[in-house]
Amino acid sequence: MKKVKIYVTLRESILDPQGSAVQSSLAKMGYGEVEDLRIGKYLELTVGDSARDIDTLVKEMCEKVLTNVVIEDYRYEVEEAN
Repeated sequence: MKKVKIYVTLRESILDPQGSAVQSSLAKMGYGEVEDLRIGKYLELTVGDSARDIDTLVKEMCEKVLTNVVIEDYRYEVEEAN
């Protein structure tokens, strides 16, 4: 079994209104040092043993279901599950 950690972020060219709202709130709370904030997603999958290549499998899942490839980028890490 493998554990896959997927990190999804908006592409740099895409505005992040949620991140802007949180940054504004932080500034109002006295954390004006925060110059930029972007919100993303974290997904964690446990994938059973398969004859399919894990990288191919993860990329397919990300590009078909888990992300919106038009506005989001992703990266992932694969490790052995305990």
